[in-house]
Amino acid sequence: MSLAPYIHAMGRGPSRGRSLTREEAQDAMRAILAGETAPEAVGALLMLMRYRGETPAEVAGFADAVRATLPPWPRPRPALDWPSYAAGRSRGLPWFLLSARLVAMAGTPVLIHGWNSHQLPGASVRDALPHAGISVARDGDEAAMVLDRDAIAYLPLEAIAPRALDLLRLRDVLGLRSAVNTVLRVMNPAGAAASVQGVFHPPYRDLQADAAGMLGERDVTIIKGGGGEFERHPSKDIALFGLRGGAAWGGNAPPLVDEARRLAGSLSEPADLDRLWRGDVSAPFEEAIVTGTAALALDTAGHADAASLALHLWITRHDVRAA
Repeated sequence: MSLAPYIHAMGRGPSRGRSLTREEAQDAMRAILAGETAPEAVGALLMLMRYRGETPAEVAGFADAVRATLPPWPRPRPALDWPSYAAGRSRGLPWFLLSARLVAMAGTPVLIHGWNSHQLPGASVRDALPHAGISVARDGDEAAMVLDRDAIAYLPLEAIAPRALDLLRLRDVLGLRSAVNTVLRVMNPAGAAASVQGVFHPPYRDLQADAAGMLGERDVTIIKGGGGEFERHPSKDIALFGLRGGAAWGGNAPPLVDEARRLAGSLSEPADLDRLWRGDVSAPFEEAIVTGTAALALDTAGHADAASLALHLWITRHDVRAA
């Protein structure tokens, strides 16, 4: 298949070019994932979309095509989808992993999936996983088993959508991110009932919310988070975007602490995640990152009084009854 008609539609100039429809975007991505298109055409299509600015319909169409290539998800499904596709140049340790673990303790199974590029050593999500007590699954079947056992699992992108990873890694060739990065955030590969998503650039909050709505998602929270992850800064007022019950929703999360500083602090080794969880170090700011992020995720998953629940889960995390 040739992508020329779609490239032509987008690239005819400022007054005559147009965005793709959802159906056109789905058809184009289906052909790309099937290996039916020239690599030069793939680059041209993605960079034209980048230049024009991807639309919710294009993101939804791409996601439709990616979802169609995924293997069927075995039961049980996770309750919360947590994509992790950010880079790590501007962030510290991935404290959000401990937040996801708290959510799992509340009886809400969490599937984290992702791939991260350009990360500083201390920001590596995958290096941090064992220190956060989160197991890595080799495929969807194993992820379902781990979810049944631990209520939380990490599924690498290459384990479920290797061709999508190839497209994501075109950033190294093209020098710019593409719509694929956004698509993977809204992909929800296991069909979880709710989803949390982070962005680095604020305009993508509305884009991802609108695309999620087109994809039939019901409950989604999107924030500008640390390095683009779903991780709140506890000393900032956080704008909330997304969906509740399938309808557009928004709000604000007020600051939790009166301490102006960067997310990256003196705790910088992956093992510090485990040390904080065990209580071997006292770090009120980092604890506020963990509980504040968990509260937003718990609210997304439908828990009442999510802020109090997150604090309770943190305080009782060593009590087996908290699980």
